[in-house]
Amino acid sequence: MTERLVVIGGDAAGMTAASRARRRRQPEDLEIVAFERGPYTSYSACGIPYFVGDLVSDIDELVARTPDEHRRNGIDVRTGHEVVAVDIDRRRVRVRDLSDGADLDEPFDQLVVATGAVPFRPDVPGIDTDGIFGVQTLADGVAVRRAVDDRAPERAVIVGGGYIGLEMAEALVRRGLEVSLIDRTEQPMGMALDADMGALVGRALGAVGVTLHMGERVEGFDADDGRVRAVRTPRRTLPADLVVLGTGVRPDSRLAGESGIAIGETGGIVTDARMQTSVDGVWAAGDCVETVDRVTGNRVLIPLGTHANKQGRVVGINATGGDVRFPGVIGTAASKICAYEVARSGLTEGQAAQAGIGVVAATIQATTRAGYYPGAEPITVKIVAERANGRIVGAQIVGEEGAGKRIDVLATAIWNRMHVDEVASLDLSYAPPVAPVWDPVLVAARKAADLL
Repeated sequence: MTERLVVIGGDAAGMTAASRARRRRQPEDLEIVAFERGPYTSYSACGIPYFVGDLVSDIDELVARTPDEHRRNGIDVRTGHEVVAVDIDRRRVRVRDLSDGADLDEPFDQLVVATGAVPFRPDVPGIDTDGIFGVQTLADGVAVRRAVDDRAPERAVIVGGGYIGLEMAEALVRRGLEVSLIDRTEQPMGMALDADMGALVGRALGAVGVTLHMGERVEGFDADDGRVRAVRTPRRTLPADLVVLGTGVRPDSRLAGESGIAIGETGGIVTDARMQTSVDGVWAAGDCVETVDRVTGNRVLIPLGTHANKQGRVVGINATGGDVRFPGVIGTAASKICAYEVARSGLTEGQAAQAGIGVVAATIQATTRAGYYPGAEPITVKIVAERANGRIVGAQIVGEEGAGKRIDVLATAIWNRMHVDEVASLDLSYAPPVAPVWDPVLVAARKAADLL
């Protein structure tokens, strides 16, 4: 008898799981059905700011595999269908066809929950006013782009200074808007960078014309004829024709929780290392799950596409009889904010303090190439090392072209619990067009070793 695998969610985690499962088992042995409430599958949400900013002109360029391509590969993808309930005992999901509102029950032998995350919307007056956008799905990106193209807004306010907020701020500046950014923290990327590194990003934003209002919170949104016209904080009222919420996301774990699947203290779905939930034969992956921080051992939420794809692969293998593990995360991420490439991995100084880890921090300034070679650009590298044993627990990099990918060396060191002395002695490449003889990573590690 043919087994049935049902997938809830058609983006990175869900479709990676489905695709991996299909490679391992043929349609006559395993039927795979995926339900996606939106129109797109397997897309790059990280590309949305570049689409809004018109660096990418065609939305289809952000789609890695369309629903039809998945169908040709033997996966029954049903877009415009939302799973509204899961019955664990009867092994069925209730699915709503969004085109006509009809509900139907679909059986499953195994289930993959890949419901992702939803943008956090502050509970303030006017939050549902037209012209206020969360940016999480490709459809959200299309809506923002259409608003810019069709309504020709002049002033935009970004609420939130994380990755998406800063990238959207730059995108809207590119489109000719006057852009202001509000954030409750004192520096941009306050959850990802320490204040000294965030200050560099703040200066880059200011240099392209973004007005920063840091240390402020939104009190409400004013409307005129049903459309947003201003954003209010305790200190000021900012005129706005368009508002983008970059206030972070929360795991979309409601459906799983209502069905009896265990939810952790973080709000994410609990899984074991094989990505199986508390219910046998039910798997979860992506932004809706919590995972293990390899530095602290704590359960954390770090919603990144890299994690979603890796977790989806693990699910697809294990749901078809394999046995692989997802080893946890260290939160490595990179972005390009104006002139700077910004990257981080592991813990910041502040996060180490919260975790009760005593650290030293070394920060150095250098260049991305040999100083005499044309195109050498500034780079700042910060290494956070545990005082007790010298292992590297965190790193941050801010610099111009050629800076960001150096974080991968330090991420490898953090992953493998390397001592700063070991990193300072690494045999890294050198040539004047690509690096100084002493790479900035080595210089920062040596400085941290000296502090220890």
